Amino acid sequence: MTTTAAVSGAASDLSAVLGGSNASEAGSADRFLKLLVTQLQNQDPLNPMDNAELTSQMAQINTVTGIENLNNSVQSMHASFLQMQALQGASLVGRDVTVDGNQLTLVDGKLQGGFSLAGPADSVQVEVLNPSGAVVDTLQLGAQDGGRHGFAWDASKVADTSGYTFRVAGKLGAAEVQSAPLMLDRVLSVGLDGSSGLVLTLERSGDKPYGEVHALN
Repeated sequence: MTTTAAVSGAASDLSAVLGGSNASEAGSADRFLKLLVTQLQNQDPLNPMDNAELTSQMAQINTVTGIENLNNSVQSMHASFLQMQALQGASLVGRDVTVDGNQLTLVDGKLQGGFSLAGPADSVQVEVLNPSGAVVDTLQLGAQDGGRHGFAWDASKVADTSGYTFRVAGKLGAAEVQSAPLMLDRVLSVGLDGSSGLVLTLERSGDKPYGEVHALN
């Protein structure tokens, strides 16, 4: 069999194999090999394509097909992963989660909140604010390590606890330690977003990607 005939046979065989699995891949492979056959048929007989060049071009079609197969596999895995996330997310409905925010939550007669510290602090102070933004109490929490922490404020003397917020200040010596307020929120429903994946609809914070949840409570 001549080189041209061998390549033509390979094109037919490869197209037949690919045709059973993916029409677009078969089309890409067929077009590539037809171009190669045409190139061989029209090459200069006195200066034919050498074996190394032929082997290189044949290898290219394997690379292209392999990349297409990989892309299809990744897309299939991504779709399966989203479905798994949705099933797992359904179990979160009705549960409380910890997210970014400075709203206080009433639990067993106490308003609860939390915060994260970028590093250790010699002293941490939490100010409790009423709905008007006025400071009604200050909690001195003393020295705290870096990471997440919680606190509770006795709200037994408050008739209406809705709208209460807080702010945190941490210091190490004279330097301020970076802090972020955290709050409890309840999961009302879950959904999927093509770019963010699992999205939680929260009672007070609205929609938040699952990746922004700091803890499950």
